[in-house]
Amino acid sequence: MNEEIIIAGFGGQGVLSLGKILAYSGMMQQMEVSWMPSYGPEMRGGTANVTVILSDERISSPILKQYDTAIILNQQSMDKFESSVKPGGILIYDSNGITRHPQRKDIQIYVIDAASESAKMSSTKTFNMIVLGAYLKIKPVVTIENVIKGLKSSLPERHHHLIPENEEAIKRGMEYIKKVA
Repeated sequence: MNEEIIIAGFGGQGVLSLGKILAYSGMMQQMEVSWMPSYGPEMRGGTANVTVILSDERISSPILKQYDTAIILNQQSMDKFESSVKPGGILIYDSNGITRHPQRKDIQIYVIDAASESAKMSSTKTFNMIVLGAYLKIKPVVTIENVIKGLKSSLPERHHHLIPENEEAIKRGMEYIKKVA
């Protein structure tokens, strides 16, 4: 198994945290992992992306030009990364703020309304976990149990009381993901 993922959106959406939790979860499953963040100097509000590779074998390079899965959380990222999904790959996007929806016919496209679902949960900080749940519904590359372990490893202990809320958000994302094409 080798899964190459790009997660991209605005700073402040939890893009890097989502990638980090996914990487930690892979480590909990004894996978080889790579986590390579990229963000501008403006951080919050600017664009950010992270490449995550989960593999059963050694990873030769963290630098990729094409991805098995793209998780897109804003229009700029859609414009930049839609063409980078490998034919037959998966593109998942949050519809909030998207003005030009994906057009490709050679990939599977899914939509999750994570922004509105996190608002319904009264916690916008669960946004990225809703997105993670949507991804794991389609590609269960790591188990929920290992995601919880990954959360415990990546979150400071003072935030561990939020883990049940994050677990609920993951489950919500699994429920609300919809296939588009």
